[in-house]
Amino acid sequence: MVLSSGRSRLLSLLGIAALTLSLAGRGSDEGSRLVVGLTIDGPIGPATQDYVERSLDAAISDQAELIVIRMDTPGGLDSAMRGIIKRISNSPVPIASYVAPTGARAASAGTYILYASHIAAMAPGTNLGAATPVQMGGLSPPTPKGADKGADKAEGKAEQEPDAGVGGDAMQHKLTNDAVAYIRGLAQLHDRNADWAEKAVREAASLPAAEALKLNVIDIVATGMGDLLAQVDGREVKLQGKPHTLQTAGALIRQLEPDWRSRLLSVITNPNVAYILLLVGIYGLIFEFSNPGAIVPGTVGAIALLLALYALQMLPINYAGMGLILLGVVLMVAEAFAPSFGVLGIGGVVSFIIGSIILMDTQVPGFGIDISIIVTFAVLSVLIFVFVVGMAIRARRHPVVSGMDELVGGTATVLADFQDKGTVNIHSETWQAKSAEPLRQGQQVRVTGIEGLVLRVEPLDTSTQE
Repeated sequence: MVLSSGRSRLLSLLGIAALTLSLAGRGSDEGSRLVVGLTIDGPIGPATQDYVERSLDAAISDQAELIVIRMDTPGGLDSAMRGIIKRISNSPVPIASYVAPTGARAASAGTYILYASHIAAMAPGTNLGAATPVQMGGLSPPTPKGADKGADKAEGKAEQEPDAGVGGDAMQHKLTNDAVAYIRGLAQLHDRNADWAEKAVREAASLPAAEALKLNVIDIVATGMGDLLAQVDGREVKLQGKPHTLQTAGALIRQLEPDWRSRLLSVITNPNVAYILLLVGIYGLIFEFSNPGAIVPGTVGAIALLLALYALQMLPINYAGMGLILLGVVLMVAEAFAPSFGVLGIGGVVSFIIGSIILMDTQVPGFGIDISIIVTFAVLSVLIFVFVVGMAIRARRHPVVSGMDELVGGTATVLADFQDKGTVNIHSETWQAKSAEPLRQGQQVRVTGIEGLVLRVEPLDTSTQE
């Protein structure tokens, strides 16, 4: 009896210990689940793509359960958007795009990213849409369906069905059709409303969060990160073509902010900053070449120019605009060297301004150059090249007033009679002198040249010679 009682007590203790370890292990597993948060705030460009891609790599290496991209963007560059979508589509970790906080939007490129994500979520009071592609000069304003047909009827023209609702030339139609096919493919990938996606591209349609949920454009309307994680817990998503069940209950949330590299890239790829760096680089090198040995202008100019070129190769620039800027600078420099009554200078300013305006080959919000910066640099360029450089050149043409060259043309006094070679005094200094005529002590002579340390002189008044 005693043995049996002891054995049963031992088995009970072992059972309790096993249950405790099991519960502890389960709690440890839940607590170890990680949700990584990223933030896209503002236009989507090269810096955003770099930040998202490197953050995704870090989250994947940490075996995160879910990655949440909080978005508030007016859109961005097509190349950066497609790069981000490729990483999202091939990610081994589910990704949720969350338009938040209240008042945020996912316009243009943001709509594509939302459609590409495994989970599409929005906060109340947010909107998405207006996904019409934009190129240089912009697309023509979207035309309501039927409006173009009515105009055709009024003019006696046949109705044309293709690309109704989209104005513009063949290139614009190609851009729109490509964008439609792209976003419909993303919609079908995650069983979302493809028809409305096409409408967002062709007609620049937009939706608030509640209507987007009703039309199956998004999956969730969440009031915050906690609400989002609670709603996606247990939800099944397609991950690389296979079903995957999310387990986000009790997960640890880690926010990844842009590091110094992403922040630096964000600064220099700002079109206004890249434009300023480009001009500072050009001006610095011009001043270095015009005054060799100054060192500082050349050093600063070379660094600024390299940073500008690195930024510009990541941005959609118009090379005709770049050529016009360089032509404008050349013409303004030419005006300083060879005054043409303002013709070269005015032509340079006009070329400079036009080139600056068309330098960025896109009308995407946040990727244009501020007109005030263009005007400011145009005025500064005129002042620098036409006045400052011009004054420096005119100063070089003035007679020399110091140094050995200043002796030429000066008057010296013969210290002792000599023929061929002797000594003279000029500016309180004694110099060796050489003359083709005999000279007397006290005679005034003119310095006509310098040979090493010997002055060539001639009599100032030949009538005094006997």
